[in-house]
Amino acid sequence: MKIILSPAKSLDYNRRIETPMTSTAPFIKEADRLAKKLKSMNKQELGALMKLSENLTDLNYDRYQSWEQPNTLQDNVQPAITVFTGEVYRGLAVEDFDADDFHRAQKDIRILSGLYGLLRPLDLMYPYRLEMGTKWEISKNQNNLYEFWGDQLANYLNKEMDKDEVIINLASKEYFKALAKKKLNARVVTPVFKELKGDQYKVIMMYAKHARGAMARDIVRNQYKDVEDLKGYDVDGYSYSEQMSTSNEWVFIR
Repeated sequence: MKIILSPAKSLDYNRRIETPMTSTAPFIKEADRLAKKLKSMNKQELGALMKLSENLTDLNYDRYQSWEQPNTLQDNVQPAITVFTGEVYRGLAVEDFDADDFHRAQKDIRILSGLYGLLRPLDLMYPYRLEMGTKWEISKNQNNLYEFWGDQLANYLNKEMDKDEVIINLASKEYFKALAKKKLNARVVTPVFKELKGDQYKVIMMYAKHARGAMARDIVRNQYKDVEDLKGYDVDGYSYSEQMSTSNEWVFIR
């Protein structure tokens, strides 16, 4: 299985989680091109593009002014999976991963990114802010990041997947849209997590994000051979609802 995750806005480069190896992002040249275009903007332009507060504008302006390709482990260049700290990554909880867990995660997990396109867990990452849905005229023929990335990410994923391997989509709609689903050669299964509120089951985003990370962790650690085995997922009290599910959208409730 290939697990697709969204990145997180929140980053922590002080965690210093040791990993057995590091790697270089497959689209580092494209990331460098985007970063240099952002570096050429003044502070006001950057803040307006990303709709940032003054403090976040200052932070990200300084980041892009100091941009460097992340090819060597440094204080501000760390493996991607160790620095993302949003709710998904709380659920993934890599702080207790051992070397085997990291190697399996490197094989199984792919993280979509506005700047880097697609990251493997141990790809080195310089801190950034660039959401996939950002409306930005990158060139005359590219009015947003979806057009910039085009079919590249789906093509990359197709090449590295085994025959009959299934994609488990645990990313947000904003990010998964970047994968050009019609170009993917694999079956895509999208888990949805719902909570009972009153007499209805609803998606509560904070819980859903945590559950996405927890399911990714469960897949990495248990190495399911058959995607149907995932229907037995019961972490944090969730259970598969056949009645609420479709063939490729699997609903888990609690």
